[in-house]
Amino acid sequence: MEDDKMHLSIKETENDQHLLVLKLSEDDPLFQKKKKIQEDKGFNLQGQVVFENYSGPDWTNKTMDILLQRARIMCSDEVELYFAGVDVTSVHIYNPRIELEALHTILSFLDKALCSGYHTINGILHGLRELSIKMIQELGDKIRLETIIVTNYSCDKERYLLRWGESKGVRSKLEVACKFYCSICTFILIPCIICQIDVEGAGRGAIATEDLKVGDIALEIPVSAIISEELVHESDMFPILEKIDGISLETMMLLWSMKEKHNPDSKFKLYFDALPEVFNTGLSFGVDAIMALDGTLLLEETVQAKEHLRTQYDELFPALCNDHPGIFPTELYTWDQFLWACELWYSNGMKVMFTDGKLQTCLVPIAGFLNHSLCPHILHYGKVDSSTNSLRFPLSRPCNAGEQCYLSYGKFSSSHLVTFYGFLPQGENPYDVMPLDIDATITDCSKDCCPLSSWTNHMVRGTWFSKNHGIFHYGLPPPLLYHFRRAQSPMLQANTHWNLETELEILEALSSTFEDMLETLGETDLDDRSTSWDVKLAMEFKDQQRRIVSSIVTSCHYGCKLLEDELLKK
Repeated sequence: MEDDKMHLSIKETENDQHLLVLKLSEDDPLFQKKKKIQEDKGFNLQGQVVFENYSGPDWTNKTMDILLQRARIMCSDEVELYFAGVDVTSVHIYNPRIELEALHTILSFLDKALCSGYHTINGILHGLRELSIKMIQELGDKIRLETIIVTNYSCDKERYLLRWGESKGVRSKLEVACKFYCSICTFILIPCIICQIDVEGAGRGAIATEDLKVGDIALEIPVSAIISEELVHESDMFPILEKIDGISLETMMLLWSMKEKHNPDSKFKLYFDALPEVFNTGLSFGVDAIMALDGTLLLEETVQAKEHLRTQYDELFPALCNDHPGIFPTELYTWDQFLWACELWYSNGMKVMFTDGKLQTCLVPIAGFLNHSLCPHILHYGKVDSSTNSLRFPLSRPCNAGEQCYLSYGKFSSSHLVTFYGFLPQGENPYDVMPLDIDATITDCSKDCCPLSSWTNHMVRGTWFSKNHGIFHYGLPPPLLYHFRRAQSPMLQANTHWNLETELEILEALSSTFEDMLETLGETDLDDRSTSWDVKLAMEFKDQQRRIVSSIVTSCHYGCKLLEDELLKK
């Protein structure tokens, strides 16, 4: 959890009581929304939890429950607040990643408190720490995917890179597996940041060489082994590039990597050798794949992204090659090479905060073997440790020996992952939302009185995430329902008893809208084994979008039935 989301401390009162303080930071961009949820739940807005009755029955569990409810609110992001609202504190979690972040936040706080000399409550803090570790372990057991490694595939280039890393001071408790299967579904696991998806569906991943506990460092990479802006500053192309108006350092790094890839004397030769010839992301979709996206927002997004990159390329080339052929050889700066470099940086680039406070997009050799998960082992990384001048990847949940170790590329929708990484994540992605283009403006409503109306952007996701499909809820997002209720009754307040006839009109209108959307998406045949990788991926994405829309239609129909039954009782 980022430090700007909450303030953590322990205070001692005049009555020798101890207050554990988890206070929401006003710097949090979602401060007002989270504050309102705290108020609605009756929580102390100062974040104070009193340590008393230490010897009472089940005290540790009750205290952890109080802490966890607050931490869930503080760790929630915009998507979860929109869909869950006050229910975000529920033990029936919507998002395992949020639950892991909340538990890890509590654990980190307890570790700091134990190092701060609160000797009189050390036993209490240790008890809470042990419980948080147990709950993290239990969460990990629920979401763990057992993998079977296929051993008859060569990983020579990857092993050469690992040995290079060791010579540069890289410390790792991971090894590389080139192909692996999920023992549950028997499919090859393919969400790989290095290989992405190839014609055989193979991928590479990082496997733990020993049992790793929470807090263990799975991987540590010295700054000297990271590809950062300093390299382009030291290159012969920088004096030329810095004179180009509007060119970013990211673009300079991209152009540098296009040439460095072919440099036989490069310090990073083994890294570039280990990269694939093609990345197979959405940016490489052919015409058939793009057409297969018809009816989805990703169609327009993909076309726009490809057009943007082509425009960027045309602004630079062939001018740079013509004016400086010795620095920018034509054969190294073709459109295909440019697109390859774009996909490299989009799929492998990591944001790194250096000790001087500067945030850079970098390529981090070996870290690229770590694949993405919706609830990863490694949550927080990207900040250089000043004491070791290295980038560390600590575990937020345990990883057993032989288990694939995952990190998170970010809280991304499937459309983003397809476009820039070339895969659909395994499992149900809570960030796979569909934005709605509706007029969210409602007049004469105070945000303090009507918190649901504070949302100006609306969205939907699969209704299977919702735990409440009852009347007046229907599994649909509360802000969206409230928007349409206010459109029907402008003076409506949040605690108003809603009219059944109005509810029925709203659900019928929503059902009609999403039925039209479902018809636009059409049908997809995923049984064609001869389909190319890009068309197959596009069709799988479209099928996923259809499933989301279908769930909304089903929820609307079920809600209409509930309302009709209630109306018959009148």
